Amino acid sequence: MKSPIHFGTSGWRGLIAHDFTFEYLRLATQGLALTLKSELRRKNSPIHDKRPLVVIGHDTRFLGRKFALAAAEILQQAGLEPLLTQRDAPTPVIALGIRHKKAIGGVNITASHNPFGYSGFKFSMPNGAGAPPEFTGKIEAHTEKLLTKGWQPKTAVIGTFSCSEFNPAPAYLRRIRKLIDLRAIGKAKLRIAVELMHGTGRGYLDTLLEEAGAKVTRFHENLNPLFGGGSPEPNESGMAEAAQFVRSGQADLALGLDGDADRFGIVDRDGTWLTPNQVLALALYHLRNNRGIKGAVVRTVPTSHQVDAVAELLGVKVHETPVGFKHIGALMESEPIIVGGEESGGLSIRGHIPEKDGVLACLLMAELVAMEGKPLGRILRDLEKQTGEFHTDRINIAVPTAEKAAILRKLAGGLDKIGRFVVQRFITTDGFKFLLQEGEWVAFRASGTEPVIRCYLEAKSAAHLKKLKSACRKILTGNNR
Repeated sequence: MKSPIHFGTSGWRGLIAHDFTFEYLRLATQGLALTLKSELRRKNSPIHDKRPLVVIGHDTRFLGRKFALAAAEILQQAGLEPLLTQRDAPTPVIALGIRHKKAIGGVNITASHNPFGYSGFKFSMPNGAGAPPEFTGKIEAHTEKLLTKGWQPKTAVIGTFSCSEFNPAPAYLRRIRKLIDLRAIGKAKLRIAVELMHGTGRGYLDTLLEEAGAKVTRFHENLNPLFGGGSPEPNESGMAEAAQFVRSGQADLALGLDGDADRFGIVDRDGTWLTPNQVLALALYHLRNNRGIKGAVVRTVPTSHQVDAVAELLGVKVHETPVGFKHIGALMESEPIIVGGEESGGLSIRGHIPEKDGVLACLLMAELVAMEGKPLGRILRDLEKQTGEFHTDRINIAVPTAEKAAILRKLAGGLDKIGRFVVQRFITTDGFKFLLQEGEWVAFRASGTEPVIRCYLEAKSAAHLKKLKSACRKILTGNNR
């Protein structure tokens, strides 16, 4: 039998009770335990002979804590020391907890912003960063062997196992207080709507803002494993209720978090939702210009070149990595990086964890508004007077499974033009990226789980963006629809 456990850019995820079951969770955990024990014995391993402490946390999804305890039981049976968070915890809080406790890694039961029917198993390295493919590949190999051998653990009745617990909040809150000027936020007397999306962010973002002196109005702070019937994602639709609140004049800003609080959503004073691309550009501007932090900036392949334009204004070097925050995190650990981020809503800064942190990103935007006394949109428009405008979009284009491989071979061979736009450079760092004239570009990445090819686009005008979208659809489907 082939193992169903496959790690993507952010762990193994599956439908609860279908793909993600207690049986498969225990299998994945045993695969992890064998991998960790091998690393503990290996002399050149960074965790060689260290205390075998493993932090475990979970989000607010259905059966989250019971899944976490099931993983803890398997780790303990394997001779490792599980340490469970006292309650559901944000991904960045768990990441910092791993570092704070000097653990050899951490298990997080989370499916992040996925719909409520999903759960996930994510492993983080001793530095808090997501595990790289070479590590998760070892876990997968072990699960295959365990299945072949018919491995069956003897476990307690679900929900009856217990292990040591700790509260990761104090250490995390102390770190954020050092990274953010809460006094400046309080001095500005900001009124802020906080969209918590029934997730793990409650008691973190809202608490810090109130501590600063802001007037906070909370949305969806109650625990709900169904997330109100949708996906806990702070995109434009997910932030709609908070945006309407701002638009009515009852708040100056809306800040939102996804289910595990590693992604952010930002709504400006006029009710406009800002894209993660725009937020990353603003964060770079703020940290270099207002805070004086030095270093480079790192972004993923499909992230807006607006970041590059702001970096050029500020004399900052730009790094480009494949998709997945683990690639950004690795660079942040090896050299001074002012800020690293991706178009999907992940961001971290120098002096923090090499993992995306939605709480930190939201507070940075509040700090920027407070320090400059201007709405984010105005600050962005002032920057665009120097850099020009950037119009971005992402579309998912369904392609028949039988045709997908042929389309990818065609893209891999390079293209001379995208519609009428001449290709000036072809990049294959992750997927296929075509740089066009005047700083415009398109990038194609194939989904590993669906008959879909994702297309990322950036143009200097709305008209050019529309034409690029039409041209990309024609390349992938043969028509302009």
